[in-house]
Amino acid sequence: MTPPDKSTEVTAAGIARLAGVGRAAVSNWRRRHGDFPKPVGGTDTSPAFALAEVERWLRAQGKLVEVPLRERVWQQLAGHPAGPSTALTHTGLALLLLRDRPPAWLALSAVSDERLAALLPEALDEAVTARFGIRRRRAVRVPEPAELLPSVPLLRGAAELAAELGARRTYEFLLGRQLDANPRQYTLTPEGPAALMAQIAGPARTVLDPACGTGALLRAAPARPDQYLYGQDSAPELAALTALRLALHSDATVRTMAADTLRADAYDDRRADAVLCHPPFNERNWGHDELAYDPRWTYGFPARAESELAWVQHALARLVDGGTAVLLMPPAAASRRSGRRIRADLLRRGALRAVIALPAGVAPPYNLPLHVWVLRRPGPAVPPAPGLLLVEAAGAPAAEGHDRHWPAVQDAVLDAWHAFDKHGTADRPGLARSVPVLELLDDEVDLAPARRLPPPAADGATTDLAAVRDGLGEALRRAADLNPALPPGDPAAAPRPPLTTVGELARAGALSLHTGTGTGTGGVPLLTDHDVLTGGAPSGTAPEAAADDTAVRTEPGDVVVPVFGGGAAARVIDGATAGAALGRGLTLLRPDPAALDPWFLAGFLRGTANHRRASSYASTSARLDVRRLELPRLPLAGQRGYSERFRELAAFEDALRRAAGLGERLVRGMHDGLTEGTLPPA
Repeated sequence: MTPPDKSTEVTAAGIARLAGVGRAAVSNWRRRHGDFPKPVGGTDTSPAFALAEVERWLRAQGKLVEVPLRERVWQQLAGHPAGPSTALTHTGLALLLLRDRPPAWLALSAVSDERLAALLPEALDEAVTARFGIRRRRAVRVPEPAELLPSVPLLRGAAELAAELGARRTYEFLLGRQLDANPRQYTLTPEGPAALMAQIAGPARTVLDPACGTGALLRAAPARPDQYLYGQDSAPELAALTALRLALHSDATVRTMAADTLRADAYDDRRADAVLCHPPFNERNWGHDELAYDPRWTYGFPARAESELAWVQHALARLVDGGTAVLLMPPAAASRRSGRRIRADLLRRGALRAVIALPAGVAPPYNLPLHVWVLRRPGPAVPPAPGLLLVEAAGAPAAEGHDRHWPAVQDAVLDAWHAFDKHGTADRPGLARSVPVLELLDDEVDLAPARRLPPPAADGATTDLAAVRDGLGEALRRAADLNPALPPGDPAAAPRPPLTTVGELARAGALSLHTGTGTGTGGVPLLTDHDVLTGGAPSGTAPEAAADDTAVRTEPGDVVVPVFGGGAAARVIDGATAGAALGRGLTLLRPDPAALDPWFLAGFLRGTANHRRASSYASTSARLDVRRLELPRLPLAGQRGYSERFRELAAFEDALRRAAGLGERLVRGMHDGLTEGTLPPA
């Protein structure tokens, strides 16, 4: 049996992160030091080492003072011999026991690792049965002692971390790190669209997500007393993960099942008040041949290429009369010819209530402007829908330039929806229109909002464009004034100062590093990686449910760096941006003002060659190891000259962004005015 202290493995990249060095340094240690730990797994090209042995060696060499608790627990989870999914399940079970029955955990944690692994299944089974029901139907399986033994160090570490963060926040942190590290393995529904969909559905006693994934939609459902949350996913590990996440998040009754929803519906005997769903897109193997006579297809048998319309009808079939379903859909589902008959029947029978086009980039696949479909199950006591609400949210209020401000988009969509839901009409030129069903029942039944919405009102259009043009002229003049001059002299003749790394500066106390969690007090602006890359204002909102004192909040003089995407970017936080919560995928560097100037730091972190040296690549994605970024080792007085030049470049860049945004608005507005007839050609 594998000893517990050797159960967690770590790669060379993980060792580099622990020690704050590059991977090349780890390779050098392996060659130069005969006592460096030997590989215990992995491959010849990517060996894995026992985490405990690595920590002991690093500490003995003076290369590791202390591993932060969060990093230790994450490394234990990421290097678990059975894989991160199994580790997340075991951790969630232990945290659930700790949350619901703290005395039981305290008593068990006092025994040896072997004894804990032997006793834990019985205690876990009692806790799991209380939260998820009888064993025959639940998705969460209690592991055997032999399965649990390699996880014991991880479970102890997670319990220790929960003493700081709480059980829920600990699980959200570990899950968030796993999702950030492996974004391609999951179909993610970001917090913004999930919250929008849940608010459209409204408070509901019973909520179902038939393609629950990581549980984001059910987690966003507004809480209410005596609530039931039902989930189903074809992947057993996701069904279990969702159950544990929801049980740690709220006191609602949680039930999740692992099965193919369309082929083996686990809830064919239940009806929910609300259905939230982000179904898989463009599936051709969804059961077309086996399910031709399924009773769910009351609006028509979906074509093989119309899997999304199968999910729409499944959602309607699982609702009570008058219940609401909200689905995230690909834009093609609103206009493909193969689905026009089903769309027409959904309209005729009053089942489809709204089609809302979101801006591109708010949810994967990020290159598409996804749609939100809002449906209601017809019934004898349900009045017919007063037409269809179409919303084109890409035209909602946005931040300057290309940076869309999600809270403004969400507010505009919810205002239009609530007006339509209450009064049956919500006409807002350029944004929303309630369209009579008869107008939509043509040969195409094309429900794409952009094709049905009128242009914005022409009143004042010329005046507005004149103001944009004047603003553009001012922005161009400012950009010209800020055009940076090249320094005199021969740059090659200047001596190069010695370099240091961010990791070395952190160990010396010259700066501290903080990882974004994407959480904070409800209503606090959230700074996203997109905001940093585009120079925009914080565009997210930290949900109330994620509020706690451990959320990272920005302060003036902080430097924020995105860790994904491969783009060289670093942003100095000013007074207007301070106080925002730090989003996922961001690292915050807080320099000691007595040792480091923030503009000096940010300027060198943006160097293209610097980013290349500190980035690792997997397929087409890139991840930046911030600790490996380099900058000159200079006293504070020597940093001033660089700092001033970097400030000047930042001001010039902001002026260019503003000019580009105003220029785009002017060109688009004049094109629209000329083509719609609101502007004469001369």
